[in-house]
Amino acid sequence: MNAKYTIFKKHIFFIFALKFNSLEREEIIQNVATLLKEIPSSMEVVKNDSKRDQRFQYLATHMVDKALEKDALIISENQKGFAILFKTSKKDENFWKELPEQLGLVWNVTGIKKALKILKTQKFIKSQRPQEGEYLYCWFWGILEDSRGADKQVGKEMKDEFYRQANLYNIPLYAETRMRQNSLVYQRFGFELFNEWQHPSGDTMYFLRYIPDSLKTKK
Repeated sequence: MNAKYTIFKKHIFFIFALKFNSLEREEIIQNVATLLKEIPSSMEVVKNDSKRDQRFQYLATHMVDKALEKDALIISENQKGFAILFKTSKKDENFWKELPEQLGLVWNVTGIKKALKILKTQKFIKSQRPQEGEYLYCWFWGILEDSRGADKQVGKEMKDEFYRQANLYNIPLYAETRMRQNSLVYQRFGFELFNEWQHPSGDTMYFLRYIPDSLKTKK
């Protein structure tokens, strides 16, 4: 598979054109699957049955392959931090184009009941993102447990890459989370909390964004 991902070294990020072998790709997928099992939104959408581990694996595979296809995968230098950062816009949404992969997710990850619930919540969640123009969307961000903490600096270094891209493209960066601690981390890193929403699960969902200084000046 010919693909690209962003990996940082000494606070500078490089884009490498890589030909992944199956072991490299599988290791990334396995790490993402491990992280997904800690996130409320992914734990909620994955059907709870005897195939739950396989369903997480399918979801992680879908996410990693989509990120590689869109050159959106970011991996830390120590290969313990992972993020998926899409450059996108509302115009990119295409129901019919996405239908085959969505059906695959319904069959292999969520099941029909959960899929219907997801559709209802996604409508509101997507409404919180820009309805015009391009923006960066942080679809996923996770750091393996042994590399967490301020002393490890992995989170800060990945945040610096997010900001680098936002400033490079001169577009805003959006993210959401249902984990209060993660919301506080985002804010500590300079994100603005611009909305809170009572999710149907009972959790509070936090909507965050980073606006480059050049865009603030225009306003």
